[in-house]
Amino acid sequence: MLTEQELQKSPLFQDISYDEYIRMLTCFNAVHKSYRPDDLIYDLVGGKNNAVGVIERGDAALIRIDEAGVSTVMEELSTGGVFGQMLAFSGSNEDSLEVVCRTPCDVVFIDYPHILKRCHNACSHHSILVRNMLKLMGDKAQSLSQRVDVLSRRSIREKLLCYFHQLAEKTGEMTFQLPFSLSTLADYIATDRSAMMRELKRLREEGVICSDGRRITLQIEE
Repeated sequence: MLTEQELQKSPLFQDISYDEYIRMLTCFNAVHKSYRPDDLIYDLVGGKNNAVGVIERGDAALIRIDEAGVSTVMEELSTGGVFGQMLAFSGSNEDSLEVVCRTPCDVVFIDYPHILKRCHNACSHHSILVRNMLKLMGDKAQSLSQRVDVLSRRSIREKLLCYFHQLAEKTGEMTFQLPFSLSTLADYIATDRSAMMRELKRLREEGVICSDGRRITLQIEE
């Protein structure tokens, strides 16, 4: 389970005390599982699981695989990250949506109906959990909107700059750290890595950006 420090970083358990969190896990019949890198944690399309998963430790990714076998990273999930069918990005019935480990992961699963159903004690922290879940749904919708904005751009250059400006706006700084590797960035913007690297080189040569590994600085507004 989460430590007190880890609990403070979890969006699902925000404003819930550690004692309340412990009682809630028991009340909700929570299940803890551990995974290794590249393990499949959750199948959001083919599975019948109706649980909300919370990453207690480690990193994972929500990956969409279309009918042609093309993989696209939909979301990166770190400690405190939440996933589940009710929080998923919808897509074609032919698509696969999977949560896959990037690193060793510890995950707690909470049955979704338990979250919605008020217990007989009418605990205040249960209401807070429902509020947090609704906020997460709103955040996921906003994240999807931003992702659509990136993918709707016609060129690799436009996709990169759109995403970089989103990160700059989020951090409030023109210099920011990419949340994942360059290989994953290529998956995120749905393009070939080699082609993306060539475009990044052109952007540096033109003085549009400076980069040092995953650290990016936007030099001018496009």
